[in-house]
Amino acid sequence: MDISEVRDDLVAEQEALDEVVGALRSEQWALATPSPGWSVADQIGHLTYFDATAAQAITSPDEFKAGVAALLAADSGGIDGTLAAFRSMSPSEQLEAWRANRKLLADAADTLENDTRVPWYGPSMGSKSFLTARLMEAWAHGQDIVDTVGASRPGSDRLRHIAQLGFITRGWTYANRKSAMPQSEVCVTLTPPSGGEPWVFGTPDAEQTVTGSAEDFCLVVTQRRHVADTDLVVAGADAQDWLEKAQAFAGGPTDGPAAGTFA
Repeated sequence: MDISEVRDDLVAEQEALDEVVGALRSEQWALATPSPGWSVADQIGHLTYFDATAAQAITSPDEFKAGVAALLAADSGGIDGTLAAFRSMSPSEQLEAWRANRKLLADAADTLENDTRVPWYGPSMGSKSFLTARLMEAWAHGQDIVDTVGASRPGSDRLRHIAQLGFITRGWTYANRKSAMPQSEVCVTLTPPSGGEPWVFGTPDAEQTVTGSAEDFCLVVTQRRHVADTDLVVAGADAQDWLEKAQAFAGGPTDGPAAGTFA
């Protein structure tokens, strides 16, 4: 897969979320989302901030690293330092800021090669993984908004990027919790939103298996659903353990919603 394909899918995913957010009434931006303490506006503020820093990481890596150091050293007084500036904006101002920063990222992404490495909050990332992570963020935080306002956002085969990331971060899920990953292999077989040929990740003859829709799998690995609240069919204790802890994103270990939250 070429980096341009990931970049185009990222832009398309952002535009799909824009169709939802752009239609919201001002009061809907203040609604609480499933992420504790975060409103709809905060979800967009998060994307806005990190789309800008992602663009900076590509175009001005030294300035990006200095900004990371300043952020970590700052005392935000209990308020997430990445959200403070956006919480003072009106919904229309915030929407425009998000659109502007998305364009910065898209333009910066155009300069990436397949083998480029980009600094980030931790180890540097390969260019395709870097943009995939931004796509995952747009989709996952968008899911919080969709759940909150009851909007419809049709699935697309762009989810393959997130599904693959979810599969390859199985080891990270355990390392992040400072625990040993079970040695058994897991095969994940997913039905894409288009209904085409299944996506298969892992060894096909593995005894531990996960089968179901790509959307359900992506919801679980991004901690937007508990596996029990999906139609995924899980065979094997190790596969079940993984999906109850799965975390495809960086940061300290976190738990998704409890079983029954979205039953």
